[in-house]
Amino acid sequence: MEMQGSFGLSPAERFRTGTTTIGMVARDGVILATERRATVGTMISNKTAQKLFKIDQNLAITIAGYVGDGQVLARYLKAEVSLYRLRRNALINTEGAATLLANILSGNRYYPYLAWMIVGGVDGKGGHLYSVDPAGGAIEDRFVSVGSGSTFAYGLLEEGYSRDMTVSDGVDLALRGLSAAMKRDSASGDGYTVHTITSKEYHELTDDEIAKRLKALKIPLPPPLP
Repeated sequence: MEMQGSFGLSPAERFRTGTTTIGMVARDGVILATERRATVGTMISNKTAQKLFKIDQNLAITIAGYVGDGQVLARYLKAEVSLYRLRRNALINTEGAATLLANILSGNRYYPYLAWMIVGGVDGKGGHLYSVDPAGGAIEDRFVSVGSGSTFAYGLLEEGYSRDMTVSDGVDLALRGLSAAMKRDSASGDGYTVHTITSKEYHELTDDEIAKRLKALKIPLPPPLP
């Protein structure tokens, strides 16, 4: 994730964000995962960057791109989703949240938000996942990776993903995908953030839970922060 812009770059270059975010739909829920490194050009500016946000008890998003833009969009979406719940006494579905976010992005194309989001959630129709690009395009998929490390993550996701996998299996696959990205993408690293959503609960994995899984998968633990 880039902390600030790089002037003089083409739009395509500017949207090649330095991060790795992953989303997957399992048979019993949704998994969203990111690493924690934020960069300014080639400098590591932060090692505990938050790139995964809980929006409601059934909904979350990951952000890639400019930190300020991603945080603004996360706050905007959370506020709108909360208003929807208060007015209708019901949770918004994943498609509705993705469409709302896409409309916000599309409506600001002349002064765009430089952020690429993954929207994941569970509703009455099951688990759903949308990739929402900076121009306002929203595409539903079973698994998505966004950011400069996504090429390496996709190598694991394409091979390991199954529609029949459980949320627990999906967490392990997400950790493997992030680990692969961290090994080859200098803008990705410094730890893992993983959230799972099922019809029963929204769960944010603790560092201890993640560490146990990494040990079982024989993935080296990230170095402790100073």
